[in-house]
Amino acid sequence: MYSHEVEHMCVVKKGPNHGPAPIPQEGKWVKAKEVVDISGLTHGVGWCAPQQGTCKLTLNIKEGIIQEALIETVGCSGMTHSAAMAAEILPGKTILEALNTDLVCDAINVAMRELFLQIAYGRSQSAFSEGGLPIGAGLEDLGKGLRSQVGTMFGTLAKGPRYLEMAEGYCTRMALDENGETIGYEFVHLGKFMDAVKKGTDANQALEAAKSTYGRFNEAAKYIDPRHE
Repeated sequence: MYSHEVEHMCVVKKGPNHGPAPIPQEGKWVKAKEVVDISGLTHGVGWCAPQQGTCKLTLNIKEGIIQEALIETVGCSGMTHSAAMAAEILPGKTILEALNTDLVCDAINVAMRELFLQIAYGRSQSAFSEGGLPIGAGLEDLGKGLRSQVGTMFGTLAKGPRYLEMAEGYCTRMALDENGETIGYEFVHLGKFMDAVKKGTDANQALEAAKSTYGRFNEAAKYIDPRHE
């Protein structure tokens, strides 16, 4: 249907139409016109309205279809259940379907929105990787222990900082010098610890074997438990 005004307009012919600007995708320059033209692996973060939690989402898309999804959440207990649902929901959907799917948690929904923008504009992590990345590449974000890279720190003006968890693992002790300043820490690599326990190793032995240190830990004048001291 056309309005009365448009019906009575004369025709002015359209000039050259070169189509959309090409975007980089998996080592190629692609003029994306359909959802099946989109491929790539990329990451993005999202947040909920009260901003009490955030989600890091990793998607591996081949010809418009999500083949792999990694959902990492922090800050809200309910997000983990939403992430479990999203891990089941997302693979097999087109990115357009996924954009319009309720992923239960708004932080995950917003992450999906942000990823869609990156992917549709050719800003994927694998834009210049010929053939893209294999399905399963998202797990490389997690390392050998298949755990999210988490950092948890707490500090007060009265008592100073406390290291609770580093990318390497769960912090068990902080090392302080003569001035009471942090010079290192001890941590437990929880992935290694749990692998050893599952193989039948005594828990205390597994715990000691999974411990390591960072910084000038052995030079400390004092050691403290960051959770209880």
